[in-house]
Amino acid sequence: MLAEQTLTTLKGVGEKQLEKFHRLGLHTVQDLLFHLPLRYQDKTKLTPFSNLFVGQEALVEGEIISHHLTQSRNTSLLVKIIDTEGKILTCRFFHFHYRQAQQFKRGQMLRAYGEVRSGPTGLEMVHPTYQLFAADTTPELENTLTPIYPTTEGLGQPSLLKLMKQAVVLLKQYPLEEGIPPDLLKSMQLPGINQALLTLHQPQPDDDLFQIKQFEHPAQKRLILEELMTSQMSLLLMRQTEKKYAAPVFTLGTKSRSLLDNLPFELTQAQQRVLKEIQQDLAQPHPMQRLVQGDVGSGKTVIAALAALQAAEAGYQVAIMAPTEILAEQHRNHFIEWLIPLGINVAWLNGRMKAAEKRLMLSKMTSGEAQVIIGTHALFQESVEFNQLGLVIIDEQHRFGVHQRLALHAKGKSETDDSLATESHPHQLIMTATPIPRTLAMTAYGDLDLSVIDELPPGRKPIETAVLSNAKRLEVMEHLVAQCTQGVQAYWVCPLIEESELLHAQAAEVTAQQFKDNWPDLRVGLIHGRLKGEEKAAVMNAFQQHELDLLVATTVIEVGVNVPNSSLMIIENAERLGLAQLHQLRGRVGRGSKQSHCVLLYQPPLSETGKARLNIMRETNDGFRIAEEDLKLRGPGEILGTRQTGGIQFRIADLKRDQDWIATAKHLAENFLQSATKDQIETLQMRWHGYRLEYQRA
Repeated sequence: MLAEQTLTTLKGVGEKQLEKFHRLGLHTVQDLLFHLPLRYQDKTKLTPFSNLFVGQEALVEGEIISHHLTQSRNTSLLVKIIDTEGKILTCRFFHFHYRQAQQFKRGQMLRAYGEVRSGPTGLEMVHPTYQLFAADTTPELENTLTPIYPTTEGLGQPSLLKLMKQAVVLLKQYPLEEGIPPDLLKSMQLPGINQALLTLHQPQPDDDLFQIKQFEHPAQKRLILEELMTSQMSLLLMRQTEKKYAAPVFTLGTKSRSLLDNLPFELTQAQQRVLKEIQQDLAQPHPMQRLVQGDVGSGKTVIAALAALQAAEAGYQVAIMAPTEILAEQHRNHFIEWLIPLGINVAWLNGRMKAAEKRLMLSKMTSGEAQVIIGTHALFQESVEFNQLGLVIIDEQHRFGVHQRLALHAKGKSETDDSLATESHPHQLIMTATPIPRTLAMTAYGDLDLSVIDELPPGRKPIETAVLSNAKRLEVMEHLVAQCTQGVQAYWVCPLIEESELLHAQAAEVTAQQFKDNWPDLRVGLIHGRLKGEEKAAVMNAFQQHELDLLVATTVIEVGVNVPNSSLMIIENAERLGLAQLHQLRGRVGRGSKQSHCVLLYQPPLSETGKARLNIMRETNDGFRIAEEDLKLRGPGEILGTRQTGGIQFRIADLKRDQDWIATAKHLAENFLQSATKDQIETLQMRWHGYRLEYQRA
């Protein structure tokens, strides 16, 4: 019932208020009950002034002995109160109305709650919440801890508290269905769903606040487990549903063997294993849903080309979507080199094409003449239609939003009647060079089969990494020039395009000019995000042809750039970049047989996190170890790109904090699905995913 009851049934919620709740993702009374407190205030007991300490939040009470305005530049109102022991505390207000100032009168009693600070004349509270009352009337203390909720503009804590009290009354009248089997809860010593919610919305003074603060209270564990279990269950259901759809069957043709025979290198054992898994998937009558993880330089592109070839040879179209034009262009160059000699038509679509050129390309795609189409975000625009899309390949998929991935996938759907088995979906191959820790992959991509290319091509030497202070910058520049005169090609990466004193970051434009001014014989190229596509392509092409010795760039070169002759990478202001980004940038070198080097320049002083990050880079080239450390330092939202892209978000669970629960949650979800009814499944999904169910197909 509470899952269907809208918030307007609560007293005090009108249409205007409703909009504010929708901003928080709250639509029903059940949603409100799962909008859990950030922290708690203890207003159940008064603290004597003599027991207060700086930094403590406390409820105090005293008689007003004086109130006056300070005559400083920023006028403030000071209200002094005295307690029964004769100790004095000051309440300070910087922002106040003159009528508010007139409320405070000598002899009145004041009860205040706030953080204790050290002031010019002793302990004080700045802008406490307060209550005035006469000496002969003492207001009752709260009998539960006061929760503080996440809020939004125009929706204050007092309003939320009143509404939450109404919601809790309704919860007691109409308890929620239990989501986890009672015997399991008993064995794990966890409370039921209703008791857990009551505890967290109205914790009693004897509840362990420290446990709650550490997210170790049984009530929190109960909710975390159910949320993770529901997430795993939804992924399993997505996987089951996708397997019910039809998909075109691509048997292995002769052209794959031809391509393999003509490659100037042998596939590694890992590449062969992953290729076999993909080829078997494509030969099935239901859609492939496979994620290929491979560290930088492990050879994912050739695997994608072989998958595309299998689909194209069967008479179907392939769409390959890359997040940047540089990466898309690199793919196009490889695919043209590998596929056109085999009679496969490779096409290209991007957002900067001239109108006539774009019209021609779209007509080739609609007619089916274009077999393998490579592009950026332009591929999923409404005007784009395919003739018979059989395979979608998405590279660096975490860079795309959920809706963008769905839009491209939808272009390959076709149906002949209402049954699942006759609705045809394209096969999906998702690739990433960002190694993802196992627990995170289980949660974010649990609906996908996982393949890992865990081996680099033979002859590759580990990149040697040095960490140096910015004081050594000139020496590094001189060393780079000396290396370039001996035939080495190098990258110099700057985080910013233009100079910024504020961020202490040398800009790419300034650095490129310094090299040109001091070493006029050095052939220097400059590339950054503000260049037009044609300009970027020209610079990259010149670097690949060794017409340039040095490429000064921003992080635009993070993915997809493959120049085997380059063996020196300098990353400036390395402390400002995340581990995954540093690893990706470093992976632009070490692609040939030469010994490659990477220098991480930092601007002192380094934070503890900065030191840890750079030390990991110096210690290892293993992308999976780096990903595990990145998870510890930054959290899952950053690694997966979900902060920007509308992906997995949890109400209470935290993938960084709660990763030890994920395997248990998956096991529970598998068991639950074997015995659960459709209604039980829907109850849990609405409880935890609610109005975000449209993302289930991402």
